[in-house]
Amino acid sequence: MSGPAAPPVPAEDRRSTGSVTARALSLLGAFTPDRASLSCSDLARRTRLPLSTVHRLAGDLVTWGALERDADGRLRIGLHLWEVTSLVPHALQLRESALPFLADLSLATQENALLAVPEGPDVVLTEWVAGRAAVPVTLRVGGRMPVHATSAGLVLLAHAPVGVQDQVLGGPLPRLTDRTITAPDRLRRVLADIRCRGHAVSDRMVHPDSLSVAAPVVDAGGRVVAALSLVVRAGSTDAAAVAPLVLAAARGAGRELRRCGDGSRSVRPSAPGLTTG
Repeated sequence: MSGPAAPPVPAEDRRSTGSVTARALSLLGAFTPDRASLSCSDLARRTRLPLSTVHRLAGDLVTWGALERDADGRLRIGLHLWEVTSLVPHALQLRESALPFLADLSLATQENALLAVPEGPDVVLTEWVAGRAAVPVTLRVGGRMPVHATSAGLVLLAHAPVGVQDQVLGGPLPRLTDRTITAPDRLRRVLADIRCRGHAVSDRMVHPDSLSVAAPVVDAGGRVVAALSLVVRAGSTDAAAVAPLVLAAARGAGRELRRCGDGSRSVRPSAPGLTTG
């Protein structure tokens, strides 16, 4: 016996591209750190969906908790969506393994300690612990960081597959400060040096006031699945002085990751074959 007939699809939805799920996800994807609160009209412009479609989908997302309305009726990402995404097992295991070592590193240095993972040609910040005397930085869990300029990005790029390296080096390498490396040949030499030394240094390549040192976190399969880094004020200390602390913290995080279970499943890099080189 057949079930009830499906409701007719609104005409504007038939003209819109993609499934209902794809359109709903496009609404969520329209929010950015500098556009954390949007009206339905804003969403319609940013997604190029009909305003009536945006109203209907936004209402469903609000009901579920993926979006919520502020006092002015504008939309923002809802708490329920954050609760669900925080349960991702791969990222959760890595964060739980690394967090004690991030906290110890930050406490010992009074600086910002970060954890980042590869996402294709990009680097995504998954955790950070702020130091009491740390240099001010603009950080956001889930935010992306410049792969060619940050120490965490350089570590992950140094151990990435050749295809990912070629993609990054063949694309734009924005100059963030006058010390940012933008020459592909020079960057290749830096990546080779990182593989030899075991850690990366970004000296005022992102901000003129900051220096960072990063080391790889290695899983049970021998893959570099994350980078653990420390950000200090440029000129306040020498990179060589903090590198052993960062290396020890990264090794500790890797050991804990392997102890907690199958580390090869702890993080799923977008680019397969990410190894220790």
